[in-house]
Amino acid sequence: MPNTLKLLQEQKKPAFIMLLLGFSAGVPILLIFSSLSLWLREAGVSKSAVTYFSWAALGYSFKFVWAPLVDQLRLPLLTDLLGRRRAWLLLSQFMVILSILAMAMIDPLEADGLTYMALAAVALGFSSATQDIVIDAFRIEVGEDKVQALLSATYIAGYRIGMLVAGAGALFIAAWLGTTTENYVYEAWRDSYLCMAAVMLIGVLTTLFVAEPVRSVALAPRSLQDQLRFVLLFLLMVLAFIAFFILSADIVASLKEAWMPGNKGGDAVVRTGVETLRLFAAFACAGIVAKGLVSTGTVPTEMVQQSYVQPVMDFFSRYGRVAWLILFLVGFYRVSDIVMGAVANVFYQDMGYDKVAIASVSKVYGLWCTIIGGFIGGLWCLRFGVMRILMLGAVLSAVTNLLFMLLANGEPSMSMLALVISADNLSAGLASAAFIAYLSSLVNVSFTAMQYALFSSLMTLMPKLMAGYSGSMVEQVGYGTFFTGTALLGLPVLLLVYLVGNISQFKNTKA
Repeated sequence: MPNTLKLLQEQKKPAFIMLLLGFSAGVPILLIFSSLSLWLREAGVSKSAVTYFSWAALGYSFKFVWAPLVDQLRLPLLTDLLGRRRAWLLLSQFMVILSILAMAMIDPLEADGLTYMALAAVALGFSSATQDIVIDAFRIEVGEDKVQALLSATYIAGYRIGMLVAGAGALFIAAWLGTTTENYVYEAWRDSYLCMAAVMLIGVLTTLFVAEPVRSVALAPRSLQDQLRFVLLFLLMVLAFIAFFILSADIVASLKEAWMPGNKGGDAVVRTGVETLRLFAAFACAGIVAKGLVSTGTVPTEMVQQSYVQPVMDFFSRYGRVAWLILFLVGFYRVSDIVMGAVANVFYQDMGYDKVAIASVSKVYGLWCTIIGGFIGGLWCLRFGVMRILMLGAVLSAVTNLLFMLLANGEPSMSMLALVISADNLSAGLASAAFIAYLSSLVNVSFTAMQYALFSSLMTLMPKLMAGYSGSMVEQVGYGTFFTGTALLGLPVLLLVYLVGNISQFKNTKA
């Protein structure tokens, strides 16, 4: 305990910085997910279409693609003025603000309103994911490995406060301005999102006043021509990815129609599987384009090796055969929470809870439960070890999903809602603190941004693909069966934590 108190005392300033940067990271996410889902539902958009909007946040799952740009490129004037990390942080925060402003100016009921809203939401997802790349690198470089659990806990606290403002705050403002399920008022949601753009200035001010992290590795000198060629590589990879998606649309539609079994839940499983195959095929297409550009000398080979190849090879050289188990654990650890979370607000609304109740209990009260869970997880990681708390978090995340069946099968009850939210958010906070600390421990500081972006992208990729179909699943099988299914998704995670923990312990003992 004395050592823990000493660490807390030493890390007060970095922890406070991570609290503020966590807030900046937490604001955008719910403006794509739950707040936007309630806005669209009030506008009369179907549940299945609403949950499809969760794909707008897939930028979080693809951020490893452009993380090397953030790691390698100098921003004119800003990098010299602010430093490597702060320059990109400031740029990404202004991009977030502009994207939120664009969403505020769009009424989904107007002609092509949903299309424009989707584009603005994708822009927000991309901007916010870029901000996350920089903040994650900043957090790892500002503190040693032994304090990452504590920094993770304060980051989660700030993140959740940001989510509270963007979740409960946005709902309170919209409700106060007069919009309801029965009486949709676009102007209320517009002004609510304008307020959310304004609160992002907290992150901007933090970026302007903090110092560069001390462990940040200086950028290697690169010519302007090499940097532009490197950007060209990224743009052509993205174009190849998009082109494949467009050209494969008819084939994918035919496969879905041919393979759909026509039973409850089966259609959604087929759609998820086909879209997953399509996604990996699109990545393969982008990879082929990249390989061609490198082999022809169109892009600088050294930058590609240093940015994309070396971080991956470094990870596999350090962890050997256990690396694949680690990647599976990273990819599926949060599957229960993310799949269930995509439909949570719509579920509360369908069960008869109004926006004020949802904001008060799910957002405000739930926030404090998550923060408490995060600090408990951070402290327990220091005392009992990360892997033990990782296992506890996985168990609790699966079990607490079953508690939502109590809400699905009963009459609306604020006390029952509070009980379920308490258990769910405490376990989520504890699991998140342990998981972020674990991911941070996997990172080599020489490749901070790329490696952490790769891990955090993998962490959300499959869960978010599945989450996009959560509305369709609920429509087909009902909430009770859906919640049971999300709990069962957590069972393989327990085996992965056990295997990774045992193999790692054996290797350390042997060493």
